[in-house]
Amino acid sequence: MELELEQLERLWQAVYPPEVPRHLTYPALGLDALLRQSGKDLGDRQAMLFLGSQWTWRQLTETAGRFAATLRAMGVGRGERVVIMLPNCPQAVAAFYGTLWARAVAVMVNPLYVERELAEILTDSGASLILALDRLAPRVDSVLKDRPGVQVMFTHITDMLPAPKRQLAEVVAKRRGQWGDIPPARSFRTRLVRDALPAQPVEPEELAALQYTGGTTGTPKAVMLSHRNLVANALQTMVWSRRPREAGARVMGVLPFFHVYGMTVAMNMALMSGAAIVIEPRFDAKELTDALIAYRPRFFPATPTMYVAVTREAEGRDLDLSFIAACISGSAPLPRSVQDAFEALTHGYLVEGYGLSEASPVTHCNPLSEKRKLGTVGVPFPDTEGVVVNGEGRMAAFGEPGEIWVRGPQVMLGYWQRPAETAQVLTGEGWLKTGDVGVLDEDGFLRVVDRIKDVIISGGYNIYPREVEEVLLGHAEVAEASVFGVDDAYLGQSVRAAVVPRPGAELTVEEIRQHCLRQLARYKVPRVFEIRDSLPKSVLGKTLRRVLSQEALASQKEVES
Repeated sequence: MELELEQLERLWQAVYPPEVPRHLTYPALGLDALLRQSGKDLGDRQAMLFLGSQWTWRQLTETAGRFAATLRAMGVGRGERVVIMLPNCPQAVAAFYGTLWARAVAVMVNPLYVERELAEILTDSGASLILALDRLAPRVDSVLKDRPGVQVMFTHITDMLPAPKRQLAEVVAKRRGQWGDIPPARSFRTRLVRDALPAQPVEPEELAALQYTGGTTGTPKAVMLSHRNLVANALQTMVWSRRPREAGARVMGVLPFFHVYGMTVAMNMALMSGAAIVIEPRFDAKELTDALIAYRPRFFPATPTMYVAVTREAEGRDLDLSFIAACISGSAPLPRSVQDAFEALTHGYLVEGYGLSEASPVTHCNPLSEKRKLGTVGVPFPDTEGVVVNGEGRMAAFGEPGEIWVRGPQVMLGYWQRPAETAQVLTGEGWLKTGDVGVLDEDGFLRVVDRIKDVIISGGYNIYPREVEEVLLGHAEVAEASVFGVDDAYLGQSVRAAVVPRPGAELTVEEIRQHCLRQLARYKVPRVFEIRDSLPKSVLGKTLRRVLSQEALASQKEVES
């Protein structure tokens, strides 16, 4: 493989922007040490902007250090797992870095998860503490009633606002029924100890985060990411996007920080570059566009769905977004029409990248220059190699499809407590077998042909059909079920389900939908349910999701025509 790699190295280097070196020097530090350095060097510069208020790097560092000390005071020791179940907000950032400061392991969890999903993560991770949004108290308490050893803290989304603004926001929230009184013993704001935890050196290979993913098999499991993994990918992203440590630099933080894409490309990259994060707690087209106009960030990482929404909103209001200089799109394929429309609006670059949770997550990206190649996900990041391996285990020829393998400092340590599954995807030479199918062209650019194991990517979220199918099959009147994705101009893909009732059952679509809503986060619930007499199967009896998807698409086109 060496001769071919040398050839590819020359191709990749030829398209790298002059300012981007092929190899980098990575600090042998933990993310918490980089935060302390930013607090010292950047001091009163803006670090976070949220709901009309701002936090400096010094304030963020102090809060993270106090949270670290609080964890220690509550008995959370080195290597113990801390679940952070929050939307994007300042305390989510402080808690993430504070957890690492305490030498514990951060487990970022989607706050939309229902009880079953949260319970599975708490059980698998063996977490000793959970920090959650106060609105989730009934859900969290229900899960914890059988887990007396797990401690809990709650926070209101306004907890880190200045006192006058916080009090006003709390009054409004209470009137809307969005917030209840949390006892001081369980409150993030009142539990924080006065002084920061003294810094302790962290080894770069030390475990920093468990990131839950369907991985390369579709079964949710935790990816083990080290400090080195996260530091390396943040630095790679910063260098690639050419984000210097300049005063006033801002990054739009609408990508969820509980997702590894947002964690690295927005939150950790901002830490690395010293930029302020414009924090949006949720994706709403108008609110996001208003925040862009108000704060004028030059770097805007997002998903295709978000770019579509902002383009429609800005065009409808005749807004000027020309201050946006660079955008990296991920989590779903970027349609050419979306790219063209957004670039016409901003006059900046919008390029597509590629990655997966097992690689922290970014491995490839198009250059933010005229050397980019539309329809591809670009070339490997600095110090990263990406090859396509054919069915015979050799590097595929240019234009020949095969499995994408990647290698670099951002590749995971392995899967949490799953050595057998780790061995299936990590080779002895450090290659990660992604399970995705791709093709390399003669310039070394990668085109992704097929996504991993039928995963559905809807609005930037990964939805694993097998998980949804298991919930459907848990209904007493369902005999068979298959979940699949259909192309959607706005979401990228929408989720559909085909269900076969048990003989004699009188099953309704609404009944199935309500069953799913009780068991799944809303974004995982199929948008369309089809009740059928049978499902298409292969000669081996395997349900053919591809056929269902094609039938649904054909039916959709027939309706539109």
